Amino acid sequence: MAAATTIVNAKVFDGTTSRDWTSVRFAGGLITECSAASLAREGDEVVDAAGGTLLPGLIDAHVHLVPGALAQSLTFGVTTVLDMFSKPDVVAGAREQAGSDPNVADVRSSGVGATAPDGHPSIMYAPIPTLTAADQAERFVAARIAEGSDYLKIISGVGGLWPSLDSGTIEALVTAAHARGLLVVAHVSSTAGLEEVVSAGVDVVAHVPVDAELDLALVERMAEAGIAVGPTLATVENTLGGAGGAAVAGDPRLAEALGEAWTRRLTSGAPGLPGRRMPPYSRAEDNVRRLAGAGVALLAGTDAPNPGTVFGASLHRELELLVRSGLSPARALAAATSEPARVFGLPDRGRVAPGRRADLLLVSGDPLADITATRDVERIWRAGTACDRGAFVASPAEAEQLDAFDAQVAKAVAAVRERRTAFGPTRSG
Repeated sequence: MAAATTIVNAKVFDGTTSRDWTSVRFAGGLITECSAASLAREGDEVVDAAGGTLLPGLIDAHVHLVPGALAQSLTFGVTTVLDMFSKPDVVAGAREQAGSDPNVADVRSSGVGATAPDGHPSIMYAPIPTLTAADQAERFVAARIAEGSDYLKIISGVGGLWPSLDSGTIEALVTAAHARGLLVVAHVSSTAGLEEVVSAGVDVVAHVPVDAELDLALVERMAEAGIAVGPTLATVENTLGGAGGAAVAGDPRLAEALGEAWTRRLTSGAPGLPGRRMPPYSRAEDNVRRLAGAGVALLAGTDAPNPGTVFGASLHRELELLVRSGLSPARALAAATSEPARVFGLPDRGRVAPGRRADLLLVSGDPLADITATRDVERIWRAGTACDRGAFVASPAEAEQLDAFDAQVAKAVAAVRERRTAFGPTRSG
């Protein structure tokens, strides 16, 4: 086995911009050198990029763990996933897998998020701890830290008819989390909810509201406060009746690594929200355009496994939708590499640079010219170890994930049908 791997004849996107490097060398799981000239040495494994583009391994900034999620993510170049609501036993299992299996993505997690009794998404995860008052915030945060949560997730229910935390409790949770050094992510499903969590001082907002146009003054407040937003357009698109899942399944660059079962699920369409007249999907992109124009940091996340999404593959759709919303390809790529690494305090990844983890994705095209070129995957390395892209499809992990996927979707749809008054397009968290 070669002591080091050297990539030659590549274009390099370093996580923020294109560099004049053509060669990157890594060993021991870390990038050691980057150069405009070949770095290949005797004994190296040399990979000829043949003019393709090398970029940091992708980071999906919004998923919900199910069995097989980490393996499927890595298959499509996603080397790290940020879980946004899972129970402690699920998170512990995922961490153990990520620590022992090089053919799965790495993971960080919020663990169980803060919500009211019977609030979203407790129906899918019950039994879970909940809160009813501000004086319970410190205990709730301490319990999440004891379980190993990397950041805190809060559910804002303003704008819907689900039971929700009051503003005082949300503010107390933010204060308690920040006092313990935790980043705070807030789920929103309305512009009123967005106003609430911005006023509470959260760090990251999950989902872009579509019930109304975003107020520019609020957007400017978010930019000034450094609040990041993960729009999860891939899920919003499907929930509002778009054909994003079919678009993923219909791209031969993705379909090869999906397999027949996932293709069927992606093309079956997402179940609508009964009893609601849904806003147009175009409003989601318009609101992202407002955020981008004001300089708000944007993070690429899929909210997989929502209906019409799949781990890994749907992040490539998210990148395409971000570009459609006005981001340059470079800014969209940063939203899936350097920006989530910066926002979530992961300084060892998200960039191609000496000393960083050798989480790398080599594609045959140029995503700075055509963002969909990220789908032309040639090679993937996680911490310097090459990924076996065929390991997931038709594996026991895939079968287990399909069952878990179906069960989670059934719970979500049943919950919405029971309420029939659920508001907003992003119900999974």
